[in-house]
Amino acid sequence: MHELLPTAIVGSLPKPSWLAAPEQLWSPWRLDGDALAEGRRDALRIAVHEQTRRGIDIVSDGEQTRQHFVTTFIEHLSGVDFDRRKTVRIRDRYDASVPTVVGEVRRERPVFVEDARLLRSLTDRPIKWALPGPMTMVDTLYDAHYGSREKLAWELATILNEEARELEAAGVDVIQFDEPSFNVFFDDVRDWGVAALDRAAEGLGAGGAETAVHICYGYGIAANTEWKATLGSQWRQYEESFPLLQRSSIDIVSLECQHSHVPMELIELVRGKKVMLGAIDVATGEVESPDEVADVLRRALEFVDADKLIPSTNCGMAPLARDVAEGKLSALSAGAAIVRDELIARA
Repeated sequence: MHELLPTAIVGSLPKPSWLAAPEQLWSPWRLDGDALAEGRRDALRIAVHEQTRRGIDIVSDGEQTRQHFVTTFIEHLSGVDFDRRKTVRIRDRYDASVPTVVGEVRRERPVFVEDARLLRSLTDRPIKWALPGPMTMVDTLYDAHYGSREKLAWELATILNEEARELEAAGVDVIQFDEPSFNVFFDDVRDWGVAALDRAAEGLGAGGAETAVHICYGYGIAANTEWKATLGSQWRQYEESFPLLQRSSIDIVSLECQHSHVPMELIELVRGKKVMLGAIDVATGEVESPDEVADVLRRALEFVDADKLIPSTNCGMAPLARDVAEGKLSALSAGAAIVRDELIARA
């Protein structure tokens, strides 16, 4: 792994078309039973191979064994009824049919640990695993039991902490919590969101894992693109969460930058943290040039030390064509190499 500007992806990669319908979120599986289990493992192996050969330093599973970054985790919890569904407003942006919390939420057994062990066995590089954050999980459920978003979030944070500790024990080097809700519910972020995130990360690090939080403007789907069009010439949502995260226990803050209207100087608000910087736009099928990636990284280095910068993608790439996503992986590593060489030459 490159010690300077190590590259990573945020979350998902497109699944092979023999496993799931291509270029879709919530893509239905094309296999079932034992064949599905085997197919998901094979897809994970392919994801590792593609990341490795295209120069990604911190390797992830590409979310190949899950349908959705939030719901797949929730499916494994007791106290949630998927047959009793309600329509709710997700991130105050679009309506979705979600399961209902009908009793105390519990994790009866590990959810992703076996998959993480497989990932660990496939590479000698550092590995990263993404989990949904507690606030974003709350936003993807209808609560008919707790009567309080905060109480439900705290319960979910405890469950996430159990899972994260076992992932750390399985050899995961970076445990990432996805919290796109942090860009929407600012009062909740301040009142209990960051505290719940800290609870989810509590005690991690003793086994060597770092923690990350990913806050983005969403996949490249119509509901997100239309929302972003309403945000004006400067997207300053990070101003709400970054000062709070700077004081949190989280080691790495992940944010979106390529082709966004996020003022680069906002990175200064998390000075001292590592920054996983989105230098790849996941809302377009056009593959960035290495120079475009390098330009974003150079501008970021005005506000974050080079030894704390991790070039990455804006968000997950599940809805993209596979060849596009793979091209973007190559562009990310090539762009990081340009800036890495410049830094070494100046040293």
